[in-house]
Amino acid sequence: MKRIATFALGTALVALTGATAPVKEEPRAPDGRRFLSQPLVTEIYTADPSAHVFNGKIYVYPSHDIDGPTPEDDLGAHFEMRDYRVISMDKVGGKVTLHPVALDVKDVPWADRQMWAPDAAYKNGTYYLYFPAKDRQGAFRIGVATSKSPVGPFKAQPQPIKGSFSIDPAVFTDTDGKSYMYFGGIWGGQLQRNVTGTYDPNGSKTDLQAPDKPALMPKVAAMTGDMLEFAETPRDVVILDEAGKPILGGDTERRFFEAAWMHKYKGKYYFSYSTGDTHFLNYAIGESPYGPFTYKGHVLLPVLGWTTHHSIVEHNGRWWLFYADSQLSKGNTRLRNVKVTELFYNPDGTIRTIDPFVK
Repeated sequence: MKRIATFALGTALVALTGATAPVKEEPRAPDGRRFLSQPLVTEIYTADPSAHVFNGKIYVYPSHDIDGPTPEDDLGAHFEMRDYRVISMDKVGGKVTLHPVALDVKDVPWADRQMWAPDAAYKNGTYYLYFPAKDRQGAFRIGVATSKSPVGPFKAQPQPIKGSFSIDPAVFTDTDGKSYMYFGGIWGGQLQRNVTGTYDPNGSKTDLQAPDKPALMPKVAAMTGDMLEFAETPRDVVILDEAGKPILGGDTERRFFEAAWMHKYKGKYYFSYSTGDTHFLNYAIGESPYGPFTYKGHVLLPVLGWTTHHSIVEHNGRWWLFYADSQLSKGNTRLRNVKVTELFYNPDGTIRTIDPFVK
């Protein structure tokens, strides 16, 4: 009776006042465009999602954006992230769980600040969390932490991976069981400060100063059997144009900026990456995990925000693109949110370009 009376009272108030129940407006970009997908979590700001399927479940390893006091600059000093939290779901579209802190910078003996985009891997009962952070000299190194659970907590190794530098580690395990780390990022990612293999704090923006020469390339190195070190000296991941020539530094809509990712589809190796200041996610295809890779096109068009960072994973027979934009913060480039949308291939193996907005 109480529920009926309440409904009757509400109906009477509408009749007397002409009021109607509020209609929740669909989130839109500042320019009015509708978003293709919605944030996976809203409790915190997240970016740079590395998605993996472990034991049939999806686990996403993002960076954790915070609103710090550092002014914005071209080297990313304002990205002050200091810990990681894992997101999990049984399937895309299902319940999303945000787990407690998996690793904090204060628990990494060698790291000083800026825990940027991480990745994860699994082997022989152990989960590995790979992460870039600046050491006390201001150089980015890549560390590794381990856990018996995919959501942590993770315990960091006392030192970074020997011979590691720059940012954005992405670990790919091939069908033969061998694992490789892809990494690198220009500008604030310091790739241009490590061209000799030794960190140079005064290294210049080489890619911008030589637009007619081959662009700085990301790096790849095979991992040791215990997944804790490089098994070899990192080598270039060469990205070629249709004529078989290396992409040039001035070709900013196609050259590598950051956010390396590797996946395999029908026996081919797909290397994807962000172009940074031109805001695309691109991909190139090769016959080997070492490349070379021939440029094929855009995976994703520009999102709301400065750029994005992604991962591509198969689950239950469908392919998914995880990415990030700045929907929740209405365009604040330092406060982002992770999203996911389905990815499709054409019959020839090329990827259909995704627009992050609905037309």
